[in-house]
Amino acid sequence: MSAFPSRLIGWLGVAALATTLGLTACGSNSQDTSNPTATAGPSGAQVEIGNTINYGSFGTTADIDCTDGKSLNIGGSNNTLTVKGTCANVNIGGADNKLTIERVNSELSVVGLNNTVTYSEGDPKINDTGSNNTVTKG
Repeated sequence: MSAFPSRLIGWLGVAALATTLGLTACGSNSQDTSNPTATAGPSGAQVEIGNTINYGSFGTTADIDCTDGKSLNIGGSNNTLTVKGTCANVNIGGADNKLTIERVNSELSVVGLNNTVTYSEGDPKINDTGSNNTVTKG
């Protein structure tokens, strides 16, 4: 068995455990649902808890929709992601990810290595605590 399915199963298990314990995700202010949704496939795994989307993948190209005001956590490496809509907060971990984000309102945090992040709209507080990351408004 390859490492990818094992990591994916482990990642989904952590998200399910957090939900079971009643923990809320970072930036979650929504009270519209207490039931998480999860999808997994060749374009990565996505778990939505409250008002936060948690996305993880390795080596994929995908579109993610923040709709209006969800927060977004991204993990993994070698991904090319296009984020549509307005994100309240975006947290990016991993290495060698390339992200194009439509709008970030409050905060954009990048950890990890060699991530390239471009956002089109908004005036978020930028936190770059990794190494060799590039964050630009364009």
